Amino acid sequence: MDLESALRCGTNVLTVRENRIDAAIALQFKDVMRQATLVGPSRIILDLSHVEFVDSSGLGAIVGAMKQLPQGKTLELAGLTVTVAKVFELTRMDTIFSIHADLELAFEDEEV
Repeated sequence: MDLESALRCGTNVLTVRENRIDAAIALQFKDVMRQATLVGPSRIILDLSHVEFVDSSGLGAIVGAMKQLPQGKTLELAGLTVTVAKVFELTRMDTIFSIHADLELAFEDEEV
């Protein structure tokens, strides 16, 4: 599971460097997310711009990662590809997460 973490403007930006989040890596994804979000800023942005496919296990892992966040932390999503965005829309998870078109807009949206 390739997950890159960077601090930007007081935000923990986690970039998934995989093209799929599916059953094969869902558990590992949740574990890596837990470690990456245990300490640090309260605002976390998950950059999914490299992810082309998310199945139900992957979606569950992303939701699980949000639910396991320490108190007071938030998880936002950025850079969803068309296919991944469709999964979030069809499952209505787009109403649960704050979703930004891309990482740059995530920071512009915060300033507004």
